[in-house]
Amino acid sequence: MNATGTPTVAWELLDGGVKGVAKKYSQDRGTALTTADGRAVVLTVADGHGSRAHFRSDLGARWAVEAFTSCARVYAREVVRRGDDAANWPRLLAEARTLPQQVVHAWRRRVLMQEANSPAHGGHGTPTGGAPEPDLAVYGSTLVGAVLTERLLICWQLGDGDIVLVDEDGTTHMPFYTGPDMGDETESLCEPEAWRKARLHWQPLTGGPPPGVLLSTDGLSKSFANHEGFLAFATGVRAGAASHGVAAVQAQLPDWLGHAAKYSGDDATLAGAFPVPGPGAARPQPHPHIDTH
Repeated sequence: MNATGTPTVAWELLDGGVKGVAKKYSQDRGTALTTADGRAVVLTVADGHGSRAHFRSDLGARWAVEAFTSCARVYAREVVRRGDDAANWPRLLAEARTLPQQVVHAWRRRVLMQEANSPAHGGHGTPTGGAPEPDLAVYGSTLVGAVLTERLLICWQLGDGDIVLVDEDGTTHMPFYTGPDMGDETESLCEPEAWRKARLHWQPLTGGPPPGVLLSTDGLSKSFANHEGFLAFATGVRAGAASHGVAAVQAQLPDWLGHAAKYSGDDATLAGAFPVPGPGAARPQPHPHIDTH
């Protein structure tokens, strides 16, 4: 924001998803939207587990995106309102740490509503005649989300999926990457007190947000032969948006994700945001960030 209080960054958004080639329907969900009068972006993707034990996980993923979006929009408005003053950052960080619990509770409420109206296992009571215990695993899903403003980038992750930050020069950074995924086990919203397993990335930005933020379900990264190939794809998306415009990239996205789904066999979903600096806007300078568990 400049000295007159006018925002110096607008946003262009990218989102799309395709189902895996051997699947009847996609277990993924995702969305990218602006809020707070266009001064903040909310991104999120969710990946329903999709196995026989998780036969309603497409619903779980949909409600995960809805729950995160609802909670994150409220938080994003607070970030816009108070985030320009660094004195407010500790309070905003504390609030960021509570957001996963809010999301999990909202998700569970939606799942339990569904169970009350249409039980996954038919509503058969216990041997003593009591009500059946809802099987939340049926709706199991991962969740990756971000809130982005001129001054702050905040990301959350529960379970697998990827977040890639792409600088204007093509340099990439993955806040939560710890190495190749060695199996299919993942944290899930359906676990008890799932919010305790959510990871947080908090990054103040002295001159503006990163040039590009991309969130994706793991069906995208798994389609590449190696990690470097996935990062090259992210860099290419950023370069394509810069040279041809985000609308052109959006038009090509179904084809790109379709190729990914063909190679990985899994659903592939992506949500992204690119800042468009206004005249005289300062270039982003990274500030020390915090990654917490």
